[in-house]
Amino acid sequence: MKKSMKKLFATLLAAVMVLSLAACGGSKDSGSAGDSGDGAATIKIGSTGPLTGGASIYGIAVKQGAELAVEEINAENPDLQIEFKMEDDEADGEKAVNAYNKLKDWGIQMLMGSVTTGSCIAVSAEANSDRVFLMTPSASSADVTAGKDNAFQICFTDPNQGVKAADNIAETFADKKIGCIYNNSDAYSTGIFNAFKEELESKGMELVAAETYPDDTNADFSAQLTNCKKAGADLIFLPIYYTPASVIMKQAKDMNYDTTFFGVDGMDGILDMEGFDTSLAEGVYLQTPVNPWSEEQNVADFVSKYQEKYGEIPNQFAADGYDGIYVLYNAFKEAGLTADKSNEEICDAMISTVTGGFTYDGITGGGMTWNANGEVSKTPAVCIIKDGKYADVQ
Repeated sequence: MKKSMKKLFATLLAAVMVLSLAACGGSKDSGSAGDSGDGAATIKIGSTGPLTGGASIYGIAVKQGAELAVEEINAENPDLQIEFKMEDDEADGEKAVNAYNKLKDWGIQMLMGSVTTGSCIAVSAEANSDRVFLMTPSASSADVTAGKDNAFQICFTDPNQGVKAADNIAETFADKKIGCIYNNSDAYSTGIFNAFKEELESKGMELVAAETYPDDTNADFSAQLTNCKKAGADLIFLPIYYTPASVIMKQAKDMNYDTTFFGVDGMDGILDMEGFDTSLAEGVYLQTPVNPWSEEQNVADFVSKYQEKYGEIPNQFAADGYDGIYVLYNAFKEAGLTADKSNEEICDAMISTVTGGFTYDGITGGGMTWNANGEVSKTPAVCIIKDGKYADVQ
């Protein structure tokens, strides 16, 4: 009998120890979204973007800029830390939703993404339904935020960028005949073009040629360039990405078409394209949120830290990711939120704060503010490419 009692006691003691260990482990895991394990509160910020595939240059840059910001914030704010995670969506809407669902399982409280427009349109609808606050660094279509009170943008909207480009061209190139080449199957390209055309005509300037192409893998722009040349266009507006732009510049040179090119933020990165002859971009104007060669102190400091960490000059997507994390963190603190709040509670408070007078001076623009439509107010920089670098247009 004594032997049986001892055996029973040992079994019960072992069971108590297992339960005790499980309770300790459970406490640590359940607090991972709001507790770093060393007493610091932790907020979970997720993102989706192309980390592989043809658009990976954008996703990787956003990820690296965001991680640099997280590193700085966590070093300076021991009481409120950030845990950041980006899932690969390959710039595909369906894959982006799958990536978002992985982040939900991880326990995100806010979303800094998606990176590309198509992915973000798909994800923003899900985030709106789930009441997750979303601040995209670089998805610029108005469809990203339309009808979604939880969705905001760090980057310029496509219409806003088109209007600004038309204003800049009308002011600087009033004597030029303007042509345009754009992708008529892409929401980004057509959104900029439509606003550009309307604003340019309101300035009394004529668009002498508006040439289209169906896909960014297009390898022959000779017909479009020929039509622009025949129309006498001595400035061609390119509301497109850098890959097709690089082909256009090469083919314009091959056909001895001496014209001025004016691009937008999607062309940022052209100088880093593998195999691209940067002399082809000499004298090209582009509208961008940030000039990495700027002498402004905050920009110079960011570029220096980014180069030290990653060994390369940051593009505007890296700066967007960097600003995105800082905007979320600072608005979170201004809203008086704590890391134990649910994503629904955080979403409501962030909407109220960001649309209620919150401002942020960032790398991609000073005095950033947001309206109820999720659009950011800031002024783009206009640069000209000289000697393989951006130079501010005075």
